[in-house]
Amino acid sequence: MTRAAAPLALVLVALSLGACTPTIRLQVDPIQIYARLDADVRVRLDRELEQLLQENPNLF
Repeated sequence: MTRAAAPLALVLVALSLGACTPTIRLQVDPIQIYARLDADVRVRLDRELEQLLQENPNLF
């Protein structure tokens, strides 16, 4: 190999190795949240808060 061909060979090897990089793909499935659960939690919290205020009227 001549001195001019050696850098060219290195560039070609680097380009060919760069073309073989692995591809990583990440797929996330959507999360389903039911509104009924949310409404049930709110009703429970409202009832607990109402009871707490009745037991402690000077809380606020």
